[in-house]
Amino acid sequence: MSRTIAVTGASGLIGSALVSHLREKGDTVIKLVRREPRAKDEAFWDPIGGKVDLVALEGVDSIVHLAGAGVGDKRWSTSYKAEILNSRLYGTTTIANAAEQLKIKSLISSSAIGWYGESGNRAVVESDRVGDDFLAAVCREWEAAADLAQGVRTVKIRTGLVLDPTGGALGKMLPLFRLGLGGKLGNGKQWWSWITLHDVIRAISFLLEKKIEGPVNLTSPNPVTNQEFTSALARAMHRPALFPAPAIGLKIALGGFSSEILGSKKVMPQELTNAGFTWDYPHITNALTALIEE
Repeated sequence: MSRTIAVTGASGLIGSALVSHLREKGDTVIKLVRREPRAKDEAFWDPIGGKVDLVALEGVDSIVHLAGAGVGDKRWSTSYKAEILNSRLYGTTTIANAAEQLKIKSLISSSAIGWYGESGNRAVVESDRVGDDFLAAVCREWEAAADLAQGVRTVKIRTGLVLDPTGGALGKMLPLFRLGLGGKLGNGKQWWSWITLHDVIRAISFLLEKKIEGPVNLTSPNPVTNQEFTSALARAMHRPALFPAPAIGLKIALGGFSSEILGSKKVMPQELTNAGFTWDYPHITNALTALIEE
């Protein structure tokens, strides 16, 4: 049965892939845009001003809310940290209020594995408490805003490191590895909880259909250390991984965001596993080989 689904952040890495996937399945998709709508499949919203064109969204079954300033897009100045928080807090509050007024069936709202803070070698699941660093505080506020949608089944997707050659962390690493200049980041012992963009889209589609609510980790069931990740990437590209990036260099180059690259998060997708979701790419070697060949 065809559904109508509204999507924020529809031009981003995940959003654009999700819109294509849903349309291929026969769903009607309305893209929420912050400018004057130019097409029939667009509707206006103003996340900071708290406005959504509710008339254009009449009859929508679900909203997938993916919009928010990218955490790795700029150095973490005081003003950009405020933008990271506010873009999520205001936008999610606006969407949650609209979801409640429209009485939609479900709201899938972005969060991140940043919720857990630094977890070292300890595996964490959805029931684990919030961490104590900047991104954990952002995730706490972000998820609390999503919970404002009273009477709506709300899923908060704590997304891990999304792998796709067209963007994100992998997109930034590929040029270096192609030149044979790739290597582990810092000491390489930190855990990276990753997932392919392909499986992110499949998981969101799965969550739209299942009666799951609350936080859900969107990660592979097999996290790897950064050293394992970079070795697998080098093998997939038939290049050496001889040039480690020292922690001090990353801190200088990336500022506050370096804590996300050098920090360790061993996140397990307990909710998806328990619900019977299966990954097309559960292992890093197969995932990277498939992505490099695309």
